[in-house]
Amino acid sequence: MTKRIAFLLAGASLLGGCNLAPKYIRPVGAAPEQFPQGGAYPAPRADAPADIALVGWRDFFTDPRLVAVIETGLANNRDLRVAAANVLQARAQYRVQRADQLPAISANGSATYTNSPLGAAGAGGAGTGVGMGTGSTSLSTDIAIYSANVGFSSFELDLFGRLRNLSRAAQEQYFASEEAARTARISLIAEIGTAWATMASDQEQLRIARETLKTFEQTLDLTRAQFRIGVASELESRQVETNFEGARNDVAALTTRIAQDQNALNLLVGTTVPAEQLPGGLGGEDITRDALPSDLSSSVLLKRPDVLQAEHQLIAENANIGAARAAFFPQISLTGTIGTIGTALSGLFRSGSYTYTGSPAIGLPIFDGGRNRANLDYARASQQAAVATYERTIQTAFREVADALAQRGTIVEQIDAQTRRAEAAQVAARLSDARYRAGVDSFLTALDAQRTTYAAQQQLATTRLSRINNLIELYRALGGGLQQGDLPETGPQTRR
Repeated sequence: MTKRIAFLLAGASLLGGCNLAPKYIRPVGAAPEQFPQGGAYPAPRADAPADIALVGWRDFFTDPRLVAVIETGLANNRDLRVAAANVLQARAQYRVQRADQLPAISANGSATYTNSPLGAAGAGGAGTGVGMGTGSTSLSTDIAIYSANVGFSSFELDLFGRLRNLSRAAQEQYFASEEAARTARISLIAEIGTAWATMASDQEQLRIARETLKTFEQTLDLTRAQFRIGVASELESRQVETNFEGARNDVAALTTRIAQDQNALNLLVGTTVPAEQLPGGLGGEDITRDALPSDLSSSVLLKRPDVLQAEHQLIAENANIGAARAAFFPQISLTGTIGTIGTALSGLFRSGSYTYTGSPAIGLPIFDGGRNRANLDYARASQQAAVATYERTIQTAFREVADALAQRGTIVEQIDAQTRRAEAAQVAARLSDARYRAGVDSFLTALDAQRTTYAAQQQLATTRLSRINNLIELYRALGGGLQQGDLPETGPQTRR
C-alpha cells in the first residue's frame, strides 16, 4: 500500500506541469516610444547620466543639511514603516499559500483504556444440607490500546495547476507590495526635498519682505514729515502707508508660513528637525544636481516602481485565471498514514505492530449553480482591469516626465530673465528716488519703482524654487532614488 501512495505522489509530480493560466504578454503601445523633443523641451546634455536610477539620492542632493534630514526621514517616517509592514504581510501570505502545495505531515499518539464486563449471573442449586440460596459472580477485564501514527490528510494533487497559480498570484502580490514600498520611499525622498526647499524659499521671501518693510518705513517717515510741514500731500503719505502695511502683512504671513513649513517637514521626517539642519534661504547655490537626462526612451518608465507594481498585479490576475479554469476539472486528494498499534506501550514498534491507511478521493464538479463560471468571468474581468491600470500607470508616468522636461527646457531662461528684471528694478528704484529728491520726477514714480522692485525680488525667489522643485520632480519621475544599497530592508528576494 505504501508503494501505491508513493506512486500516486510521483504521478502527481509528473502531471503537475499542467498549467491553465494564459501566457503572460506585457501590454505595449500605451505611451509613445520617445519623450517629446524640441520647442519647450531641453536639448541633450553630454554630462547627463545614462540611467537616473543609478544616481543615488545622496549624490543627487548636494546640501549636507538636506541629506541629513532625508536620512532621518527614511528612518522615522511612519508611512514608510506602514509600507514595510505591508511587504512583510504580503510575504507571509505568499508563504501560507505556497504551503498548500506540500502535504501537511503530522504525528499523533493515543492511548485508550477500556474496562469490559465479562461476568455472568446465575442461580444456585441444591446445597449439601445448607439449604437453597441465590448468588451472582461478576468478572471484568481491563484493556489498554496504544497507537502512534504519522501521515497527511486531504493533500490535493495539483494536477491542473490550481494551487500553483494561486501561489503565483500571492507571490506577485508580494512583489507588488515591495514595489509599493519602493514607490513610497522615492516619494518620501522627493517630498522631503520639496518641503525643505519650500521652507528655504519662504525664508528668502521673508528676508526680502523685511528689507522692503524697512525701506517703506523710511519712506513713510519722510513723507509724514514732509506732510507736516506742507511739502507733501496727504495722498502721498497714505500711498506710502499702504505699501508699508502691505509689506508688514507679508512679514507676518511669511512668519506663519515658515512655522507651518517646519511642521510639515517634521511630519515627513517623523521627528523634530534640529535647527542646524533647517535652511536659512535659497541664495544662489544649488541643493541638487542639475545634470539629468533628457533624450531618453520611454522604456525607462518600465523601471519605475509604480509601473512594476502594476505589472506584478497584472501577472497575479493572469495567474488567477489559471486557478479559476482549474476549478472545472476534477480535484484529487489523498490521505495517508503509517503507524503502529499494540496493547502494551513497550510493544508499539515490534514486528507485526505496524499499520497503514491510504484514502485517495476524487471530486468532479457536476452542478454548482454557475459558481465556477462566474469565478472565471470575474478573474478575466479583473485581468482586463489590471491591463487598463497598467497602461494608465505608464501613461501617467509618461506625462509626469514630459511635464517635468517641458518646464526644465525653459526654467533656466526664466531664472535669467527674472534675475535681470530684479536687477533692473533695483537700479530703476535708486534712480527714481534720486530724481524725486532732486525734484525731477514725482513721488508716485519713485513709489511705483519701489513696488516693482519688491515684486521682482519675490518673483525671482519663486522662480528659483520652481527650478529646484522641477529637478526634484524629474528625478522622482524617472525613478531615481533607488541606487543599490539604498533599498529598504524587506528580507531575502525571491524574484524570477
